[in-house]
Amino acid sequence: MGRLEEARELFAKDIYATELTGAVIEETAEDYARCSMKLTDRHRNAYGGIMGGAIYTLADFAFAVASNFGKEKATVSLVGEASFLSMSKGSVLYAEAKLIKDGRTNCFYDVFITDDLGKDIAVVSFTGAHIERR
Repeated sequence: MGRLEEARELFAKDIYATELTGAVIEETAEDYARCSMKLTDRHRNAYGGIMGGAIYTLADFAFAVASNFGKEKATVSLVGEASFLSMSKGSVLYAEAKLIKDGRTNCFYDVFITDDLGKDIAVVSFTGAHIERR
């Protein structure tokens, strides 16, 4: 089984992100993940735009994959701050999580959200805490 299949199998346990919102892991590398979400009517708000919570969920999922997969210690979110840049008119969102700095107890990631039309949708910055796995 390859790295991508291993990650997909492990994070399939994240039922909310994978089954309810449809988040999919597209690529993984050390301290990096790229995930996607096909947009449907269930992702839309009352005005027809993509719900901010759907965008944030995709970002959080990409952060979880990038900061946890293949790591000895687990990482949990301490702070997540989203800046919504544009409304998407596309049919797929992509989240690219990149490590900014990793320390002994904390880590910092930026997650860039774009759509299949190449538009910048949001940037979400996460501060994570490293903890012992249970």
